Amino acid sequence: MPVTPPYPELDELLTLVGEAGQRLSQIDASEGAAGNISVFLGWPIEPRRRFPQVEDLQLPVAVPELAGGALIVSGSGRRLREIIQDPAANLGVVVVGADGQSGKLYTSPRRLFARVTSEFNSHLAVHRDQVALTATNFHAVIHAQPPHLTYISNIQRYQNQGYLNTHLLRWQPELIVNLPEGVGYVPFAVPGSEQLMAGTVEKLRTYRVVVWAKHGAMARSDTSVKRAADRIEYAETAARYEYMNLVNGEQATGLSSEEIRSICSAFNVNQCIF
Repeated sequence: MPVTPPYPELDELLTLVGEAGQRLSQIDASEGAAGNISVFLGWPIEPRRRFPQVEDLQLPVAVPELAGGALIVSGSGRRLREIIQDPAANLGVVVVGADGQSGKLYTSPRRLFARVTSEFNSHLAVHRDQVALTATNFHAVIHAQPPHLTYISNIQRYQNQGYLNTHLLRWQPELIVNLPEGVGYVPFAVPGSEQLMAGTVEKLRTYRVVVWAKHGAMARSDTSVKRAADRIEYAETAARYEYMNLVNGEQATGLSSEEIRSICSAFNVNQCIF
């Protein structure tokens, strides 16, 4: 459902982005400057109090559906764990122009980046697609590199989406409850490429978190940026159990399909994996 007035204040949203970045760092999903975050706001905001510097920006993809809206976006090369310490230094605000092809980038005098994230094309394309499909006025997207999830995406049998989901979601009841549609899988593509962007947009129509093979994961939420971070954490937790089982000689079986179906029945979870 769209966010209704009174809309969240910009400072509140900046804090939530910082908290999401901090949590991703705590689970080792954003080593160094890895990972990026963006949040689309479909209501008017005034960014100049926190971000008084302004410059013209040509968008990497056309997004007429987002015209007039704004995006809070992490800077390229910035550490997600440091956003919470100084959001203005690590984030910018992009206001999309009426043509949907250009915009204004608002930044702080403390800005510590030359440009916004290199994955901005995928972020924009996902926001555009979800706004077009659902008419939401709020949408958060996070890319992170959780180690266990990334590792198992390098193993051939986990590159099958069905196999990936039946093996990830069997380890604890919370997994199927929070990821009822499972995890999408996007084959390897060069970071920042049109191929990765297109594959991500397609999969995120069905799934709320996708694995980027040999690269990491991307998650979305139309509720909260922290909810998107939660989804990456759930997927990484599942992958950590799976990794533990691999190194332990696959001695554990996890929940059976019957047990998972009984959980879904008790909690009214619609799923088609088990």
